[in-house]
Amino acid sequence: MKRFWTEARSEKTEEGWRVLLDDRPIRTPAKAPLIVPHAAFADAIAAEWDKQEEAIDPSVMPVTRSANAAIDKVRHQHAEVADMLAAYGDSDLLCYRAETPADLVARQAAIWDPYLDWAADALAARLQPRTGIMHAAQDPATLARLREKVHAMDAFGLAAFHDLVSLTGSLVLGFAATHGFAPEPVWAASRLDEDYQAELWGEDEEAAEMAAHKRAAFLDAGRVWRLSRGQAADIDRPW
Repeated sequence: MKRFWTEARSEKTEEGWRVLLDDRPIRTPAKAPLIVPHAAFADAIAAEWDKQEEAIDPSVMPVTRSANAAIDKVRHQHAEVADMLAAYGDSDLLCYRAETPADLVARQAAIWDPYLDWAADALAARLQPRTGIMHAAQDPATLARLREKVHAMDAFGLAAFHDLVSLTGSLVLGFAATHGFAPEPVWAASRLDEDYQAELWGEDEEAAEMAAHKRAAFLDAGRVWRLSRGQAADIDRPW
């Protein structure tokens, strides 16, 4: 797709906010009207389109992509997506701890325990850590409370939350990212095991490149979450 417009701008409608390319409203890949619930959200989408040059590059348009996913996919499969994400609580990354070496065990406890303590207090959900990689079920009542919170999200929030959880492997870290925690420490917590191995054996170039790509996607998802809540998000900085 080539750039055909002079200006991208947002506009209020009865249903919410839409983006116009000159006078033509944007539609999703499934041809649905691209209408978002907040002005800042629409402004961020307009800014992405305004930055496009001769050819359109969707890979540098994370806010637009997330809005498209929310409208075309999540809105029609809300319960299924919410159930899939809530299921991370029963196998949360933060709950599976190393047996050895002692310094890794200590690092996991120091970095991961505060997030579990926060979830117990703020979300009324105490997940229990265990040693090893074999699955051990969490308390069903705790999981039900977490599931209810995930299902309460609207389609736009759930689309962003999908990336926050799937990229970290942790429902707790996903919630932390939506409750005001600084994004870089949350991301670093999800990378604890990989970073420890890199310290021991050196960093693999391909793995480092993939990690950088995932980090950028995580930061983008956090920014989209804020926009979906009606919070302003700087165009050039994630949160």
